[in-house]
Amino acid sequence: MCNSFNKKFLDEAAKHWSGSEDQSDGRANGFMKEAIQLALRGLDNNDGGPFGCVIVKDGKIIGRGNNRVTSEHDPTAHAEILAIREACAHLGSHQLEGCVIYTSCEPCPMCLGAIYWARPDQVFYAGTREDAAKSGFDDAFIYEQIGLPPEGRSIEFLQMDRKEAQLAFKRWDEKEDKTEY
Repeated sequence: MCNSFNKKFLDEAAKHWSGSEDQSDGRANGFMKEAIQLALRGLDNNDGGPFGCVIVKDGKIIGRGNNRVTSEHDPTAHAEILAIREACAHLGSHQLEGCVIYTSCEPCPMCLGAIYWARPDQVFYAGTREDAAKSGFDDAFIYEQIGLPPEGRSIEFLQMDRKEAQLAFKRWDEKEDKTEY
């Protein structure tokens, strides 16, 4: 369910985009411009880094976000994550089937993982991870860490209580009314 601010934004965006003559490239370009504008507005508001994202379904913006890591004191408050949360809430679903993501920069490893879990149809990005690295947002070390075994990572990862934790998986496997994802 959308709050009144989000509903107003979605309604205005829908009106704006429904009048576009070009149903593909023109709209896509407009959606990417909106993602970039969100990044710039976030900078003006001192929300966080220079990143913005919109999620579109059936030609309408259903989710948007700009980086708010520093303003919300939340390392997960990336533009894509916030846009995914809003779009999923709007749809009442944990998946983004039929949706397209427009993001001002190639997603970081965390956002890339969230995008794959959300399963949109497409992702368009403007800047590259190399562009982000030049401005101090270098995620290369995270990509490297992902490929390492837990004992080789720079943050210590220690396994414990595996047998006890397997009970949750066993109960999931037996659960008849689960929603698979």
